[in-house]
Amino acid sequence: MLTGAPASSASTWLILGSDQRDGTPGTGNVGDAPGFRTDTILVLTQPKHGASSLISIPRDSLVKVKGSDMKINAAANLAGYPALTEQVEAITGHKIDHVVMIRFGGLEQVVDAIGGVNLCYDRTVNDVRSGMNWTAGCHDADGGTALAFSRMRYSDPKGDFGRAERQRQVIGAITKKAFTPSVLLSPSRATKLISTALKSVLVDESANPWTVMRMALAFRKASGGQGVTGSVYWSNPDYRPGNVGSSVLLDAAKNTELFQQLDQGSHEPGVVGGQSGR
Repeated sequence: MLTGAPASSASTWLILGSDQRDGTPGTGNVGDAPGFRTDTILVLTQPKHGASSLISIPRDSLVKVKGSDMKINAAANLAGYPALTEQVEAITGHKIDHVVMIRFGGLEQVVDAIGGVNLCYDRTVNDVRSGMNWTAGCHDADGGTALAFSRMRYSDPKGDFGRAERQRQVIGAITKKAFTPSVLLSPSRATKLISTALKSVLVDESANPWTVMRMALAFRKASGGQGVTGSVYWSNPDYRPGNVGSSVLLDAAKNTELFQQLDQGSHEPGVVGGQSGR
């Protein structure tokens, strides 16, 4: 999953959510949707000093892989995981140290292992595609509900951008709950969480339990009030270059500047990204 790019000063993880069908209820089997797409792409950065960050890259971001235009969520399926990692490194300007991928069932199992999470969404939704049935407000969600919450986009007026916001919320809720006394001080629950988490993810070739623990701690910092969250900057959310369809055209200059600050730890905490206005 990794490339030979030179190391950066910060520690950086690429977090992927694959839509590969694994038999999880409500998502279908491999025969229903052959192949896979990495529809969740998050970059977690922990600098030596300063705020940690969790930044989404839209699934429809336009990239060029081996001379061909494509959406970034298809890169791993069509050209291999190192090709996807390489594209993320091109967007951020910095090396990805580790890669973690979680499938549908993995997210559901981790949420259930910690006894559910509290999630908030201000719209009432009954979305058939994702299975999300939601009454506007905040609710305690089990694993199946959290998975639907993370997948839903067709009933969201902000589409995939809204889904990315909810995905970051789910990750923040998981890390917040995982570090509470009710989990950490319960041997049975803590053991179940660790066992479930290790079974639920695929990691890169140089990862180990310590790097996964460091990632969890960085998640906690990035999702808190002193972290930086949001998305990369984009200039056109409906760019149509030809044979790719509607794609998201990223603002390369703004993103280079953003990740340079995140790598150095010089960016102030808060929400970043979105329409750049170019």
